[in-house]
Amino acid sequence: MLIYLNIVYVYRQLHKGIKMLNLIEQYQERFLKNFNTTYKRYLYNEINFSEKLIGIVGARGAGKTTMLFQKLLELKAQNKKALYLSLDYPFLGSTSFSELAFEFVDNGGEYLLLDEVHKYEDFAAHLKTIYDMSPLNVIFTGSSAVSILNAKSDLSRRVSVFCLEGLSFREFLELENGMTIDKFSLETILKDHQEVASDLKIKLSQFKKYLKFGYYPFYFNKQSSYYESLLNTINLSIDVDLTSLGLVEQKYTYKLKKLLEVVCQSEPFEVNYTKIAALAEISRAKLYDYIVYLNDARLVNMIDEQSRGLSKLVKPAKIYMNNTNLIYAYGDDFKAGTIRETFFANQLKVKHRLNIPKQGDFIVDDKFTFEIGGAKKGFEQIKDMPNSFIAADDIEVGVGNKIPLWLFGLLY
Repeated sequence: MLIYLNIVYVYRQLHKGIKMLNLIEQYQERFLKNFNTTYKRYLYNEINFSEKLIGIVGARGAGKTTMLFQKLLELKAQNKKALYLSLDYPFLGSTSFSELAFEFVDNGGEYLLLDEVHKYEDFAAHLKTIYDMSPLNVIFTGSSAVSILNAKSDLSRRVSVFCLEGLSFREFLELENGMTIDKFSLETILKDHQEVASDLKIKLSQFKKYLKFGYYPFYFNKQSSYYESLLNTINLSIDVDLTSLGLVEQKYTYKLKKLLEVVCQSEPFEVNYTKIAALAEISRAKLYDYIVYLNDARLVNMIDEQSRGLSKLVKPAKIYMNNTNLIYAYGDDFKAGTIRETFFANQLKVKHRLNIPKQGDFIVDDKFTFEIGGAKKGFEQIKDMPNSFIAADDIEVGVGNKIPLWLFGLLY
């Protein structure tokens, strides 16, 4: 009798697993039927998809789910058995996604594409189990870089993590105008900027539009409600992602949002931790942690001073919003210089090391010094410095070491 009951239990569990897989596949086909995005982001061709465990992190709205669906379609075209599963599906309930993964393997599964893994409790342990005990190739995404990177210690030597940033100016131009533009190295831009700018013939009006609207891919689907959607994305990142992970206490979320407004409206923001911590009624250490979380969630951009040794452990020299669209979403009360420096920092930091030098606005890779300004910006502040340049707004073509600011949007 006991043997019979065990057989019945196993049968029911297997039947339950098969039904769940069928339901997930129905969801997958429904999504794919309405999916028609063919444009592939810069990161797509930089990932070695043959690796067994790959994580893609980044800000909400950067296009991680789109990338998963594009890979799913590519795998299906290669006759690979692949399954897409969003871990915020309400019907998953108490179902173990690692058990579903093993059921998928038993049904011939080869690739498992997991979306929103940070919403699943103890996801790192499940990913580790799947990696160690199945032949599946797994690609997963998470909206909060914080949770994935914190979990990376549990997945050490197993996972390769990539960060998907928002659209570069180059990608925006390609999507907006249906054109193809090559990526350029920083060295090429510094050396050949006149030739590159003359060949491309980019209008300043296109650059101004990008600064306001072009960073998040969902702009192309939600143009009329873009800022409303963007503010909602900011609120979800703070109210849901950071609080649900236990990183930020709910009572401080309002003050974090107010801090973002202050960063938007200020000159490139130098944080007075003591003053802000007192106003927020939290410790300086906790405030610093919270700003780090905002940085990891791609809401702000922390730029350290150029320094060596123990001085690297001090607070960041400046804090910017992560990108210019976030500044415009908070209104029109901002400085032109803040927009320019925010753009430069946002585009350069993807591929290069960026610091605040003693002279100039930025130093890149400890080698190239930049002043950021308008069309009339001069070299007074960086004169006689080797490898010094001006990134100038409001010019289409530069001369000598004065380079159009928009050209630094072609790096990725």
